[in-house]
Amino acid sequence: MGTFSIWHWIIVLVVVLLLFGAGKIPRLMGDVAKGVKAFKKGMADDDDETESTSGKTIEGGNANEKKTDETVRS
Repeated sequence: MGTFSIWHWIIVLVVVLLLFGAGKIPRLMGDVAKGVKAFKKGMADDDDETESTSGKTIEGGNANEKKTDETVRS
């Protein structure tokens, strides 16, 4: 009683195909794959960024200070 037979899974598959249609499922899986790839790329970019900035030091002042010859124009 606690396990599902192959017939249960076939019925579930048929219901899912009827609800979503045969064309929408591959598109959905493609979107999921694109999301996973974007996530992995973002994580790799974030790791590269932290590695490249961790070894840099700024001499001669704070990096957030503005230069004196720059002007703000409205």
